[in-house]
Parts: sequence; C-alpha cells; structure tokens
Amino acid sequence: MAKETTYEEIARDLKNRVYKPVYYLMGEESYYIDRISEYIAQTVLTEEEKEFNQTILYGSDTDVATIINAAKRYPMMAEYQVVIVKEAQNVKKMEELSFYLKKPLMSTILVLCHKHGVLDRRKKLAAEIDKVGVLFESKKIKDSQLPGFISSYLKRKSVDIEPKAAEMMAEFVGADLSRMAGELDKLVITLPQGVRRITPEQIERNIGVSKDYNNYELKNALVARDVLKANKIIKYFEENPKTNPIQMTLSVLFGFFSNLMLAYYAPEKTEQGIVNQLGLKQSWQAREYMAAMRVYSGVKVMQIVGEIRYCDAKSKGVENSSLSDGDLLRELVYKILH
Repeated sequence: MAKETTYEEIARDLKNRVYKPVYYLMGEESYYIDRISEYIAQTVLTEEEKEFNQTILYGSDTDVATIINAAKRYPMMAEYQVVIVKEAQNVKKMEELSFYLKKPLMSTILVLCHKHGVLDRRKKLAAEIDKVGVLFESKKIKDSQLPGFISSYLKRKSVDIEPKAAEMMAEFVGADLSRMAGELDKLVITLPQGVRRITPEQIERNIGVSKDYNNYELKNALVARDVLKANKIIKYFEENPKTNPIQMTLSVLFGFFSNLMLAYYAPEKTEQGIVNQLGLKQSWQAREYMAAMRVYSGVKVMQIVGEIRYCDAKSKGVENSSLSDGDLLRELVYKILH
C-alpha cells in the first residue's frame, strides 16, 4: 500500500509553489479540506489574475462534463488557472473524471472538496488521481490528539500554551477543529502585548472554564488518588451543571481510561512506546498514562471502563429512578478509587 499523503506534506509543497494538476480532498474532518482549498484559492493567483483564471463550482449545481471543460481551459495572462469544486460528494458519475486524468492540463490546478465521506480506494478513479495528483483523506482526530493539534496550531502563530491549558481547551471545545481554530484565534487576540504564552488563568478569564474545577483536574485527582480533590470537583460540577454536564465528564473519563487500557498493550512501556501506541503528539501526555499505570492495574482499568459505561447508562435513565448526576459521579469516583 502506498504511503498516504499528509496535510503537512501538502502544505509544504504549496508554500514552495510546487503544484499538482489535481487535488482530491476527502474525509470526515472538513478543517484540513478547507485549509488546503482556501490556501490554493488565496495564494496561487494574484487578485488581478483571479478574475479570469479562478473558477468556483458546486457539486449539486454541476456535472463532470462541466468540470472537465473548465479544467481544459488555458489560463489567460497567468501561469495557472484554478478550478475549485466544492461539495464534490454531490457530483454524479465522478468516475467519468478518468477521461481528464489520462492527460490533465499542467497549467490547471483542479481542486475537488469531498466532505463527509471518501472515494473507494479500491476503484480505478482513486488510483488514477493518486498517480497524477494528490489524493488526501482528512480523518477525524482522536480526543487524545487534540492537545497536540492545539499546540501545533498555536506554534504556527509563534504562541506557546501550557499543557493544562491545552487540555482545558480540548475538553471545552472538543474535536471540531474548525471551531477550535476559531476559539484559539480569539485567545491569541486577548493576549497582553508582549505575552506569547497561553495559561489556564487566561482560559478561565476568556473562555469561562474554571482552572481548578474541570474534567482535566478531575482526571488528575483520580490518577493521584486524591479523594478530597475529586469530590470537591464533583460538588462544583453539581452546582454548575450547565457548564459541566455529566456526559462531557463521562466522555473525558472514558477516553482516558480506554487509552490507559490500550497502553498496557504497548510493546514498550516507555514514554516513546506509549506515544507510539496511542498516537500521541505530546510526550507529556504519555507521562500521564505512565503515572496512571503505576496506580491502576490492567484488570482494574477494565473494571473502571465498565463502570463508566454503566454510569452513562444510568445517567440516561437506565435502572435509575432517583440518583442525580452529582450522586452518579460520586458513586463512580468511589468505585474508581476503591
């Protein structure tokens, strides 16, 4: 199987003005599809060149014949012309694009944006695109990879972020990368002049997430087996249910302990071994799992995952007629720690 093209590789080539005649951008995560297509739209042509050499089509309003005819045009007083097809997943009989791919025009940059799905890589069309251009799949990232995405995104803006602050943002926003990018941009704007580091205190002031009472701190309390701190956080959650819904807490705990269970299967129980096993981007995340492995056995972790599932069911009314969300969390924490 051929090595898959990464976003970083595409971005590097585009920045160096190394272009392919066809870019087929597909997948469940729209963020990278939008980033690549917008960069091409904004940077390949000058503003004067765009008037005659940049075409935007929409999948529901076009067909393959129209796309091919647009791609076969030569640029007017420019080195390239750009044709961008948005909502390409709605184009019928996309396999007919093969006729163009046999001899694509090198002065045309054809970009097809296929969101919420992928081409069947076993089909001839996928192989033909891969041969002459770029076939890129934008995959949903795991929750455990969010802090790494946050750090990398801010690093491109010459801004650092503390690990705890990155976890707080990951918890607050979730895996919607487009929304995450917007929230991070807002945080950067609020930084005082001369400050290039985002702290938990800044997130508390500007986002509204408590730096002391949040799911990140609850997770840390459980790893440290700090009963008092864990129960203080649950009490805060109970008093502030709108900003701390039980489903979000259970999702964070389930993700952490599920990953912890996978960590036990790592061939090497070293920091790098855990990073490789879980696909982490930040080494400090691996240290969290290694600390937890010293506290919880593999068997105990399996029991905890089961208890979180059971708590989730009870929070939705299954076999539960009277316990509040706060009571359910207290019960869960007791079972985790004992």
